[in-house]
Amino acid sequence: MADRFKHDAPVLVIGLGRFGAATAGQLDRLGRDVLAVDDSAALVQKWSERVTHAVQADATSIEALRQIGAQDFSIAVCAVGSSVEASVLIAANLVDLGIPQIWAKAISKSHGTILERIGVNHVVFPEAQAGERLAHLVSGRLLDFIEFDDDFALVKMIPPKPIRGLNLTESGLRRKYNVTVVGVKSPGRPFTYATEKTVVTDQDLIIVSGTESDIERFASLEF
Repeated sequence: MADRFKHDAPVLVIGLGRFGAATAGQLDRLGRDVLAVDDSAALVQKWSERVTHAVQADATSIEALRQIGAQDFSIAVCAVGSSVEASVLIAANLVDLGIPQIWAKAISKSHGTILERIGVNHVVFPEAQAGERLAHLVSGRLLDFIEFDDDFALVKMIPPKPIRGLNLTESGLRRKYNVTVVGVKSPGRPFTYATEKTVVTDQDLIIVSGTESDIERFASLEF
């Protein structure tokens, strides 16, 4: 499936609410051709000069999608989330049009399950993911947090006191805490890859990888 479209293929984005607009805008900044679709004339007018193309259409109608050439796209994003019924209808239309890669926003687990069952390749839960990320950041010990599959995470943080002034081998980081420092940023310098000889200070920021539980345990050390 992945070899059926180019990495820079044009993208169809349906729905210009906050999530859809952010997606379309970022794709445009990345140099991708975007066809943005919404049933609101005001939103289409607002985004008409910010993306490659913006059109007003009712995407719950498969004929309306055919008229704007949706079937010619290999990647589509259904960013409609306020109405589960509309979201499911649009996603089903995209599946029926044979679009190889379909991404869709879901607002609940049951909504996501329905989208998956009708053939959506990738279901995203932006509100839930944002809430989970925020929960890890409110303590102030983690500066950024990204969770991947199987409970694996990547975080940006200030180095805890027990590893400062030691190289990463001497600190026994992996043996004691089961996490890995993959990058370090010193003041006035860009992030660099960490090695076993890297020494971190209280002025540095570090990128750490590991399971969520191990990272939280590491982040609970004295600062």
